[in-house]
Amino acid sequence: MTIPYRNFGFQVLVGMVAGLALGLLARSIGAGPDGELNMLATTLKTVGAIFVSLLKAIVAPLVFLAIVASIANLRALDNAARLAGQTLLWFAITALIAVVIGLAIGIVAQPGVGLSGAAIPVEEPTSFGGWLDFLKGLVPANALALSASTKIAADTGVATTSLSFNILQLLVISIAVGLATIKVGERAEPFLAFVRSMLAVVRALLGWIIRLTPIGSAALIGTAIATYGWGALAQLGGFTAAVYLGLAIVLLGVYPALLLLHGLKPLPFFAKAWPAIQLGFVSRSSVGTLPMTETVTERMGVDRAYAAFAIPLASTTKMDGCASIYPAIAAIFVAGFYGIPLGIADYALIAFVSVIGSAATAGLTGAVVMLTLTLSTLGLPMEGAGLLLAIDPILDMGRTAVNVAGQVLVATIVAKREGILDEAAYAGGAPALPA
Repeated sequence: MTIPYRNFGFQVLVGMVAGLALGLLARSIGAGPDGELNMLATTLKTVGAIFVSLLKAIVAPLVFLAIVASIANLRALDNAARLAGQTLLWFAITALIAVVIGLAIGIVAQPGVGLSGAAIPVEEPTSFGGWLDFLKGLVPANALALSASTKIAADTGVATTSLSFNILQLLVISIAVGLATIKVGERAEPFLAFVRSMLAVVRALLGWIIRLTPIGSAALIGTAIATYGWGALAQLGGFTAAVYLGLAIVLLGVYPALLLLHGLKPLPFFAKAWPAIQLGFVSRSSVGTLPMTETVTERMGVDRAYAAFAIPLASTTKMDGCASIYPAIAAIFVAGFYGIPLGIADYALIAFVSVIGSAATAGLTGAVVMLTLTLSTLGLPMEGAGLLLAIDPILDMGRTAVNVAGQVLVATIVAKREGILDEAAYAGGAPALPA
């Protein structure tokens, strides 16, 4: 019998409850005399930022090593090409279902109608989506897929430059290197031996970081509550409710139905996927959650070589929350707010953009890029994106949770269809604390 406090899922749940309590306490204390964060809020923010930084630090080597090793391993499988094709097909199928649900809710609810006179705070979007940007983003700018960004502090005017990995470009590099090892053949074996050895080391580091999830979860959800509270939902409550309704239908209705259609019980899926879904909710980052997502997918019984290929790909291109449900409802909101009628052709265009263009969000902030891509394709006012930025952090929590769940779901379904799912492991209990 498993002792509850030693169960990883239980520890994560305790972390969320503790974070909720600490966040409410920090918010009740209020800001300091100069408007700065109080000590509790600062501590929560710092601990949460450190945890996310640790996760992001492990992502780049994990993606590169796992993709290269998995492509080398997949060459031994007769159905490697079929696995890749099935993965992309199910990305599209689930995205299409999600966007149809988003469109249906938006058409029925019409969340933007009647709000044109409301004093909704408007922020200027700092990033925009475009088809050319997506195509150029596929081509690595350098061998390490590094990109630099400079921010100027509004209060001090001090400019800070930071480096980060463009995960989509890193994915392209990793796939190219993996294919090159197959082309080279036996001469690539020393390199592959190094890759596999290094991957084992990175997985050990990953296990240590994942052990910190309950603490990181407490800090992240505490920061969200302390920073945003629930007041931001007031003016855009209808839109927020519509988005979360769509997310709930997909997460609790569509995904279980797809599992049942493939002869899989939903409860074991959610029991095992819960740590990754929860981490996605509090971290608001599919890429930052990637290490945990891959871990729970393997514990789901999915073949490790396939999981190492599918999850990094899914974490950058498979976003039912950000790229399907949200832009569909948001586009209808913007059209209703500005009094612009939409027809069947417009709805079909939204569905097309959601299914084909979701990879345009890879490596960029939240769902703003996908929303601006949708608005520009439809010819809707780009200022409409600014209407929704005030509540975007609250929406992004639910969107990312659904993104992560969908990523694990597709890998599980494809593994089941291709006979590489360990159904005994799938039906077993929830995973214990990672070793």
